[in-house]
Amino acid sequence: MPTAIAVTSRELVLPPPDGQTPPAVVFQGPDGQSLDAALAETAALLDQQGYLVVLYPAASPAPLVQRLHTVRSVLESDRIALLPMELPPLAVAVLARQMRQLSVSDFSPGVLACSARLLAHYIHAGALLGSVARLDRVPVGLTSHVKSWVPGAQFGVLAHPTPQIVKADGETRLPGPGYATHLVVARGHTHGQPGGRGGQGDWVTALARDWRVRGVQEAALPAESARWWGTGKLTEFAAAIPDLSMLYQLVASVRREECRWCGFELIGDRCAFCSAPVPRGDGSLAPPAGRPALTSR
Repeated sequence: MPTAIAVTSRELVLPPPDGQTPPAVVFQGPDGQSLDAALAETAALLDQQGYLVVLYPAASPAPLVQRLHTVRSVLESDRIALLPMELPPLAVAVLARQMRQLSVSDFSPGVLACSARLLAHYIHAGALLGSVARLDRVPVGLTSHVKSWVPGAQFGVLAHPTPQIVKADGETRLPGPGYATHLVVARGHTHGQPGGRGGQGDWVTALARDWRVRGVQEAALPAESARWWGTGKLTEFAAAIPDLSMLYQLVASVRREECRWCGFELIGDRCAFCSAPVPRGDGSLAPPAGRPALTSR
């Protein structure tokens, strides 16, 4: 049966790259939908699609996360995978689009859900910020904090895969991917001007050139981005592999296991549906890891 990919806001739904990529399901929080309506909608979706994989930023508001777990618990469904991602909002949107692309392939629901952690490793996500004074999701040194109070200061921040902060002075750049990517850019407000053009646009253009991206796409800034980055004066960006054949090859090259708890096929060190860890060769359980332990077939 097919697997539906869901996100937790409409801003996390990026346009499909082709006519085959299915749309994403949008889960609403308690403020936008009653629990009864959420239960009925999810039950109908499972009847149609079979399985549901929900991607959301790990830093999402507690009421939203609680709603997701409540729906899964009340429906008593083992066909719903809830995947909190340690990524900025725009990167979650990019990852969700990759998952939507892969959902039309022949991967089982367990392998597809587990592939989120693998694919996330290959996403370079960051932002150009007007201040890092309230940035608490990336380590910020005292010097950067002090400089953030200087009028006109800007900072290039890489949140994933390796956190780094540089002064956006036109010369210093952030380390980029060593493989072909497309760059998605979402502009907020800079110094009261919507869109963040001018200096920000020049810096992002230079970044795309340094990273040798094969295309740049403009997107709407997710509503959660300002809270995640600690400022509304930002341009968020995420570079990721766009080619479906390469994404498929990445996932297919990983050794598959069977979850000893729920029986789902999986890759990596734990099941995406029940979170059970995979036993290691010595009989112990694999420890939690931010990066999947990959083993080629």
